Amino acid sequence: MFEVKPYPELSWSLSRHKTMLTCLRKYAYDYYVSHNGWLKNADSLARQTYRLKKMTNLEMHFGSVVHDLIYQIIQRVIRNQKVPSQEEVIDEIRHHLNRGFVESIKKEHLWNNRPKHYTMLHEIYYSQSNQLPESKVEKINVRLNAAVENFFKSKTYIEVSKQDEMEFIDSESFRHMKADDVKIFVVMDLVYKDLQKNRWVIVDWKTGKKSEEDRHQLALYALYLKQKYNIQSIEDIIIRNEYLVEGTHVEYQLTEQDLINVQHLYQISMEEMKKYLADEKKNEPLPIHEFPVQEKPHICARCNYQELCFS
Repeated sequence: MFEVKPYPELSWSLSRHKTMLTCLRKYAYDYYVSHNGWLKNADSLARQTYRLKKMTNLEMHFGSVVHDLIYQIIQRVIRNQKVPSQEEVIDEIRHHLNRGFVESIKKEHLWNNRPKHYTMLHEIYYSQSNQLPESKVEKINVRLNAAVENFFKSKTYIEVSKQDEMEFIDSESFRHMKADDVKIFVVMDLVYKDLQKNRWVIVDWKTGKKSEEDRHQLALYALYLKQKYNIQSIEDIIIRNEYLVEGTHVEYQLTEQDLINVQHLYQISMEEMKKYLADEKKNEPLPIHEFPVQEKPHICARCNYQELCFS
């Protein structure tokens, strides 16, 4: 039976770490104030914070839709089912994007009550208009066509199509490993074993630009895989970023030092997170005023919690 707890379980992920570095107030809202906000009897602040947490923006919504459809296509390939054409995939993505836009302008009342089940776009919510910025729409249209075309041309899709030489494990699901009794969450887009080369391949699809953090993210995934499947050498794991908009991919051959670095990052990050706990055992946070507000306007402009910080 689901147990309602006053505070969430302390856990770690790369996205949580990045949020802490970006804005401590947002970190508090995301991981503490919003806790239990999905419950009907939750206090008004928890419900409001949880609702705002579930808001998305056009770029994030696009990335989420593309990832979901890629997952479905990969599953169809694995099961020897018919794969939709490039044009059908583009149409399906447009359908989901349009539905998110319609929900944002016409179903705010439904989103207010069930924010996990309806889409609210940041660009609509905070502009209080029924229009998306033309520049953003144009940019997404360009990304859409490029991402779908490049997916079907990608090294990973071509390899997956030769599935008789591959062994797949479930992807796109939450997994975790433990360090010092703290769950470390990882979400891997695609993992398979190349039976010919006897190597594991971890793939992460990207619909945005390249980032220096991409290697750290995949190193964390490799650490998980190595522990989970008792892989003897890190040299038996290949990590690959597929940059769908650019139509390029980057592969890394990790070293043991890469794994040491990501473990070190976790340790330093966790020490910093614990500074904002009133009770470490309960994972009870300090009062909200102890979490400083970000002072860079361009970051605040993209944040979901503007109405909490500036009201």
